[in-house]
Amino acid sequence: MNTPHILVVDDEKEITDLIEIYLTQEGYQVEKRYNAFTLMNDILEYHIDLVILDIMMPEIDGIHALKMIREKYNVPVIIVSAKTADTDKIEGLLTGADDYVSKPFNAMELVARVKSQLRRYQVFNKPINHSSHLIEATDLIIDTQKKLVTLDGKPLALTRIEYEILVLLASQPGTVFSIEDIFEKIWHMKSNNSNNTIMVHIRKLREKIERQPRNPQHIKTVWGVGYKFEL
Repeated sequence: MNTPHILVVDDEKEITDLIEIYLTQEGYQVEKRYNAFTLMNDILEYHIDLVILDIMMPEIDGIHALKMIREKYNVPVIIVSAKTADTDKIEGLLTGADDYVSKPFNAMELVARVKSQLRRYQVFNKPINHSSHLIEATDLIIDTQKKLVTLDGKPLALTRIEYEILVLLASQPGTVFSIEDIFEKIWHMKSNNSNNTIMVHIRKLREKIERQPRNPQHIKTVWGVGYKFEL
């Protein structure tokens, strides 16, 4: 396996230098940038495996930069920011961040989070081949052409809504969908106190596709935000 290449984007030089020291000690290659102007080109040119991104940067802030990344790339993104309010964290996660670390941070904890995201991306969240109609998550297989879901080779009896929720989440593994997102995409109308509706469908779906519904392997709850699917 090639050495992971990490891009650190933060306008505070001391922060980027500190992160570089700890990541290079772990054997990672590190690129540092103090703004997001060349972000998209850097990801492509250096074959970046993970991005560490600040929010409060001049001209192109971190949220805008994250939206740019998610329009084209599925690489893990960890936000490292001095903005610590729950609303800021929720916005970052909903925009497409995989993790959110508040400043000041413990450097070794950040390294651990980097390792976790790289492992999850490389092992569990392999990009789906969109030319294929199959989504494979260990022994759970979703055939979108036949509209068939099997577990250990046995067909599962899903309702139309359960199937559509599953395909929505599984088609973008690692992406966090809010309850409002799920409701609007499945029911094609604005969400209005839809929490209980979605929670009931998620619970029933887990009972059918998960070996341990109370400790789900695939449909994960992101507390205070929504749900995501892991392969």
